[in-house]
Amino acid sequence: MTKSPLRIVFAGTPDFAAASLQALIDQQVQNQYQLVGVYTQPDRPAGRGQKLVQSPVKQLALANDIPVLQPLNFKQDEDKRMLAELDADIMIVAAYGIILPKVVLDTPKMGCINVHASLLPRWRGAAPIHRALMAGDTQTGITIMQMDVGLDTGDMLLKASCEIHSDDTSGSLHDRLAVLGGETLVTALEKLRAGEIKAEPQDSNFSNYADKLTKQEGELNWHQSAEQLDRQVRGLTPWPSAFTHCSAGVMKIHAAKVVDLKTDKAPGKILSVSKEGILVVTGQGALQITELQFPGGKRMKAQDALNGKHKDLLQAGQSFFTNDQKEA
Repeated sequence: MTKSPLRIVFAGTPDFAAASLQALIDQQVQNQYQLVGVYTQPDRPAGRGQKLVQSPVKQLALANDIPVLQPLNFKQDEDKRMLAELDADIMIVAAYGIILPKVVLDTPKMGCINVHASLLPRWRGAAPIHRALMAGDTQTGITIMQMDVGLDTGDMLLKASCEIHSDDTSGSLHDRLAVLGGETLVTALEKLRAGEIKAEPQDSNFSNYADKLTKQEGELNWHQSAEQLDRQVRGLTPWPSAFTHCSAGVMKIHAAKVVDLKTDKAPGKILSVSKEGILVVTGQGALQITELQFPGGKRMKAQDALNGKHKDLLQAGQSFFTNDQKEA
């Protein structure tokens, strides 16, 4: 294969994608690659002022003088023409958020490859990091995949594993995988250039789907085990956050830990409160809440909440409950 710099088009939007783009920019300095264009989703309104905000990928591209393109999709002939004119050898996609039609996948000479945050074929789809945590997986990783018209169904080019720690949140795991994604992408490109990669088809018999997250999934059912609830809290931190109901309304739970104990108290009942946290009965064991957030308030340590205006709701004997339950 040619040793001249690869002409690369990059497509991505959030921080996870920006890490892969940064890895390519670092290699571009060494004349390995030539980034001829970056695709990212259109600027979106955000915050209380609803001002248009540039994606992390756009900010990084502009800071490095890389042309940025932001089509709504690739349905317009003009968008397809502009991509073709970039004359890319390869297109790299990481958390772009826009489905690419076959004509786009076929435009670069070497096609399109994807940086996916799981060990495919496990956790195809939109939320692989969160789903791995919520399912109790002990390992995940990065798969560099040749894209086809299916949803994360293309042939695998390279994998790199990452252990899931017992205290990982989706935020901490995301950050490690973002770095690993950039490193694995660079290695895969080197091997592709050297002709050292043999594509491996996915075995769909071992596949499962990482559905897009909804805020409603954050509601804790105290009849589940403490282990299940802990995974739910960690898997949904920092977004969309686990939550429960109390007399003050919806209370978010940002951090907790499993406590192995037996009690005849009803699930959702507060057993005790201390500087270590708020101990709550579950269907099996107890969950000690260590960080929380009341409606309209800020995230805080449980010990700080015990000194705040809602302290009366966090006393032994009080209960948390789901939206369709009455307070015990």
